[in-house]
Amino acid sequence: MVIKAFSTPNNKKMNPPEKLLTADNPALHQRAKAMRQEMSEAEAKLWQHLRAGRLNGYKFRRQQPMGNYIVDFMCVTPKLIVEADGGQHTEQAAYDHVRTAYLNSLGFTVLRFWNHEILQQTNDVLAEILRVLQELEKQPAR
Repeated sequence: MVIKAFSTPNNKKMNPPEKLLTADNPALHQRAKAMRQEMSEAEAKLWQHLRAGRLNGYKFRRQQPMGNYIVDFMCVTPKLIVEADGGQHTEQAAYDHVRTAYLNSLGFTVLRFWNHEILQQTNDVLAEILRVLQELEKQPAR
């Protein structure tokens, strides 16, 4: 299994205000709500394993607004974001880079997996998510 991308914050940041985690943008909240109803096959499969603390008790939110973005899955404690990605174009890769830098600046680690990995190697993906969560718990609070 190849992780598409794994990025961690490169410096310690203070905890973001809760307002940044919820985004004060009604249109963004509406879009996130719609996205919860229109998840891709890979997102739906991953959500079945992450929801309701099913992955070793870690609590995840799905399609969560953060700043001006919506992340696929977010675990607040420890700070991990999991993204399910389909096909990419060059402009999408540049957008993802800026987005990831913003999320890292809030102290979040970002894991990205290709949709086909989630669908075909689900256990490996879950094992990697769990490994990163446990590693993040060992680190001092940021």
